[in-house]
Amino acid sequence: MTFNYANRRTHAWISMCIAVPLVVVIISGILLQLKKQLPYVQPVEQSGIVHEPVVTPAGYLEAINAAKQDGDVTWKDVQRVDIRPSKGIAKVILKSDVEYQIDLGSGHILQREIRRSDFIESLHDGSFFAGDMSKLGVFLPAAIGLLVLCLSGIYMFWLPIIVKLRKRRAAAKS
Repeated sequence: MTFNYANRRTHAWISMCIAVPLVVVIISGILLQLKKQLPYVQPVEQSGIVHEPVVTPAGYLEAINAAKQDGDVTWKDVQRVDIRPSKGIAKVILKSDVEYQIDLGSGHILQREIRRSDFIESLHDGSFFAGDMSKLGVFLPAAIGLLVLCLSGIYMFWLPIIVKLRKRRAAAKS
């Protein structure tokens, strides 16, 4: 079996083995690249009136609970709080993927939307499927396989060019 034949066979089989994880990574990566442009992925960022925080974090929960849209929200329900003084808002992201944007000056809710970017990110890195097991057992080997495909593809691309150049040089010497 020649190296070229083995390289092509390996290239073909690795392609088939990594196709599904690679498609998931590509589609989720495209969505993450466009998250600021697609409100479906991540809510549009609003702007508050004041750019210095006046409302305390306890005020964020008061505003959320006053809206009565997600039941009684406690700090256990909060995944993270992202304060953006330049925009005058605080983003309170709940574990249920609901994002509240609260005005830092008045404490009023500017927007309540579903935030899908965190879910898409977990698809992208493979942690959605089975945590570290799928990240390290499926997506890491797929990434290594993609590297092998790139290298073997470069080899297969340049090989005919190099052969033609060598033949031309040999013909020119004769």
